[in-house]
Amino acid sequence: MLTLTGAAGSRIVGIGHHQPERTLTNDDIAQLVDTNDEWIRSRTGIVTRHVAAEDETVADMATAAARHALQDAGVAPSEVDMVIVATATARDRSPNTAGRVAYNLRTGVMPGQSTPEEEDAPDLRGVVGPVILDVNVACSGFAHALALADQAIRTGSATTALVIGAEKLTDFTDWTDRVTCILTADGAGAFVVQGTDTPGVGPVAWGSEPELTPAVLIEAPDEKFVQDGRAVFRWAITRAADRARAAVERSGLTLDDIEVLVAHQANLRIIEPLAKALGLEDKVVVTDITESGNTSAASIPLGLSKWWHAGKIPAGVPALLIGFGGGFAWAGQVVQTPTR
Repeated sequence: MLTLTGAAGSRIVGIGHHQPERTLTNDDIAQLVDTNDEWIRSRTGIVTRHVAAEDETVADMATAAARHALQDAGVAPSEVDMVIVATATARDRSPNTAGRVAYNLRTGVMPGQSTPEEEDAPDLRGVVGPVILDVNVACSGFAHALALADQAIRTGSATTALVIGAEKLTDFTDWTDRVTCILTADGAGAFVVQGTDTPGVGPVAWGSEPELTPAVLIEAPDEKFVQDGRAVFRWAITRAADRARAAVERSGLTLDDIEVLVAHQANLRIIEPLAKALGLEDKVVVTDITESGNTSAASIPLGLSKWWHAGKIPAGVPALLIGFGGGFAWAGQVVQTPTR
């Protein structure tokens, strides 16, 4: 008989985020395409978004968010034995983004550069590095990555995981398309997840909608983000609530127990009706979309981290995470917010 040696469950012990310095307002967008601030706000809720510099990579943003989360958790990088990065926009294939993050956290230099030769440089010859895994499920990628980390901890394959969502969606934006360029943005968010006797990450509910596979695309050779906005909106309004309810049911809780809703920050016109359909409109509903735009796989951890560090998220309460988008895939779980 096989033996599982893991913890009873996992819990979130630290949260972090990173956003590029440059912000792009709706008025800035209006200089590029035929639109205006009122039109963008009324249709998306977006007011500003952050855009990475040309030389700021997905791995750079993921590393910064990871450092913030580790600091928040009081966990040293050497304690991490699993790094999972959810991203659909990494330009570099190998090493993958998770490998680059692990490398940055342990040595402070990027792959391809020489390791410092000073006498006090660490000798890493005997070190077994963490599991390094990239997950590409677009906008629901972070919820998928968190589920994989939770399951690895439960089976004993990991003890402390860094789960990161990081995107540079503006690299794949057609700045002449007034429908999509108003949405996209860059950033990263991260969780530190550890084993615990009292589970704080619920079972994932996940799946896909095969008929909607062409609804959200980044394809060669153009490699530009395009979507059937009406199809995505229709699905979100008619079916997302059922997928979210499934996640709550699997956790053993009810919607009455949920204190925080963190949905993929796709559009305020999706988030607010979803909260109402779930009966959560009077609870804490993260609406970071207004300040951060759509950051795909980064949007759930980015929004939660910003609100957490701003004191808007209560400690130790059930929060419902639900991601959906490209694929067309969806995933969600109930998590316990960290203690302060």
